[in-house]
Amino acid sequence: MMTDAEVRAIVARLKEHKALGVAPTSEHEWLARHGSYLTYPKGVVVNTKGTPVKVVFIVLAGHLVIRVDRGAGAHKIIEWNGGDVGGLLPFSRGATPPADAIAETVMEVLEIPQVHVPEMIRECPVVTGAMVHAMVDRARLFTTSDQRDEKLLSLGRLAAGLAHELNNPASAAVRGAKTLGESLEAAETAARHLGAARLTDAQLAAIDALHTRCRDAGARPPLSSMERSDREEAIEAWLGAHDANEACAAPLTESGVTVETLETLAASVAGDALDAALRWIAAGCAVRTLTADIKTAASRIYDIVGAVKGFTYMDHAPTPEPVDIRRGINDTLTMLTAKSRAKNVNVAVQFADDLPSAHAVGVELNQVWMNLIDNAIDAVAKGGHVSVTAGQELGRVVVEVADDGAGIPPTVLGRIFDPFFTTKPVGQGTGLGLDIVRRLVQRHEGTIDVTSRPGHTAFRVSVPAATSRPHAGA
Repeated sequence: MMTDAEVRAIVARLKEHKALGVAPTSEHEWLARHGSYLTYPKGVVVNTKGTPVKVVFIVLAGHLVIRVDRGAGAHKIIEWNGGDVGGLLPFSRGATPPADAIAETVMEVLEIPQVHVPEMIRECPVVTGAMVHAMVDRARLFTTSDQRDEKLLSLGRLAAGLAHELNNPASAAVRGAKTLGESLEAAETAARHLGAARLTDAQLAAIDALHTRCRDAGARPPLSSMERSDREEAIEAWLGAHDANEACAAPLTESGVTVETLETLAASVAGDALDAALRWIAAGCAVRTLTADIKTAASRIYDIVGAVKGFTYMDHAPTPEPVDIRRGINDTLTMLTAKSRAKNVNVAVQFADDLPSAHAVGVELNQVWMNLIDNAIDAVAKGGHVSVTAGQELGRVVVEVADDGAGIPPTVLGRIFDPFFTTKPVGQGTGLGLDIVRRLVQRHEGTIDVTSRPGHTAFRVSVPAATSRPHAGA
């Protein structure tokens, strides 16, 4: 119990308090008589992670910080300084810190026990109003911070996946371009040798016939691995027997050439001219194969970049519009290809034929699909299965993401949408993904439900269809 002198001293400090200084003296006196003045040394844990806070604390001086490690090192998510209020605020649904709240400097606080909060609401309306404003600001700050951090973490995962996914076609294109130059040089050398051979028209026609056959090889069914190996061995043996360059065996095999067609050419052309002709034809075959490979690699890069643009809606304003659910989910799966392939996860997708567009902000809806599908891939074992289905029900678009993982234990199922709650090991989960998903879905006037049992977990998202939105002026 404070003495009158101590009460007067606390009232004097409350009059200078940034948040509560506007309150009348009578309310300051009430706080002083019902509160406890405490000091906390630097470094002490004021509130412990996961333990409900049972006091309103009015910071008179000092600095209190909560830091959270979301996989990239601990960083500050919220702080209180002299002139702030925190802890259990009026009308809040609870105050359970996501991490330890630690005094960065010596702190002086006035703590109001939870038992006095109902009376404080009645007796101190100005103080209560200021505290409610502080609670709203704190909730807004947490929301903004959570969304920013989750976006940054998602961007990091996305960048890692894209780097892996782009590396393969990019490397193939570089290798192909390098080898293409070598093949063109070989073709030019062989062409010069052919020109110096002074071949007859009949010999040139025989060479051109085989060259044409190689050029049209793409129209024939591809060889199996065993067929290709057998044919290459036979062609290599034939080339050796005819003193021709055996390095031509691989490209000639890919071109569809057989020993019989080579015999036909050998009947018209022999010696150095035969070798030059085969090197010229083989180089041409290699050039066409490499050109096709480079085209395939470049097309893959183009498709991935297109998927990134579609996923991020980088050329769209962040406003609700008709959104193609098919494209959004397919772009998301493209972003996660490397991850699903690494775990050998089979991802099955099924869209209803009459699937309408959703009325949404495309990039936010894609963030929902990214989190749900990414979590589903994490949840299954190697070789597991994930399914994504989309349809419509009563003017709404309904998407379900299901997996055959171990399931979510009933004891934690009701907490999975809580901020900072995660069942993943430290450093592998932030506890923000599903909280962000819930907020984004609610922002779109949608709902999200989950059912889970061992071997089957399904998240079901429902958002308004674009066709169900009323027209302007209607």
